[in-house]
Amino acid sequence: MAVFVAFILLLMTGTLVPANRQFRQTPGGVPVYLVSNGLHTDVLVPLREAQTGQDWLRELGQPALTARFGRARFVAFGWGNERFYLGSMGGKIPGPGAVAGALLPSRTLLHVRFYPAAPDSGRYVVPLRISAGQYERLTQYIRASFAAPDSVGGRPLRQAAGYSSHDFFFRATGRYHALRTCNDWTNQGLHRAGLRAALKTPLAAPVLFQARRTPPPPAPEN
Repeated sequence: MAVFVAFILLLMTGTLVPANRQFRQTPGGVPVYLVSNGLHTDVLVPLREAQTGQDWLRELGQPALTARFGRARFVAFGWGNERFYLGSMGGKIPGPGAVAGALLPSRTLLHVRFYPAAPDSGRYVVPLRISAGQYERLTQYIRASFAAPDSVGGRPLRQAAGYSSHDFFFRATGRYHALRTCNDWTNQGLHRAGLRAALKTPLAAPVLFQARRTPPPPAPEN
C-alpha cells in the first residue's frame, strides 16, 4: 500500500513540477521536436547537424540505411519495452501479458524513424530551438541508450524492421518498468540536456506540457 501511495504522489507532483525552468530557446539554434501519439513520445532531431557535426547515419554505421535515407532531413528516437514494441507490429494491440510484463524490469529497444521533412505542427508536436551545447548533451544521452556496439563492426545492433519502411528497432540499454517508461526516457533526455522537463513522469502529456511552457525564441532584430 505504501508503494502504491508513493507512486500516486509521484504522478501528482513530479509531472507538475518543472526541471530547468530557466531554459530559454536559442534564436537560430538547433531545431528539435517532441512528437507523440498521445501515449508515447519521441525526440526528433536533424539527421545531420552542421553546428556540432553530428551525423546520425554515420553514427549508426548501417550501409543499407545510409543508401536509403541519405536524403532524409530528420530522425526520431524513442525508447521502450521490447515485447510491447514488437507486439504492436502490423497494427496489433499487445496482449495482457505484454502490458503486465512492462510493469516489471524488462528488455528494451530503441525505435529509430527517418523523416523527409520536419513534422507538421499540431497537438502532439512541440518544436524547440536549442543551443549547440544542449544538443551535444542530448546527443550523448541518445547515444548512450544504444546497447554496446557490434564487437566486429563497432556499430549499433539492429534488432528488427519497424512498423513501416522508414523505421527500425535497435537493441537498447536499460530496463523498462513502471517508473522507467518510454516517456520517462524522453523526459530525462530533455532534463539532462538542460531543457525544460517534468521533474519525473511516466506519462506523455506532462512531457509535452512542460516543453510548451518554454517561451518562444526572441524574434530577430531588424
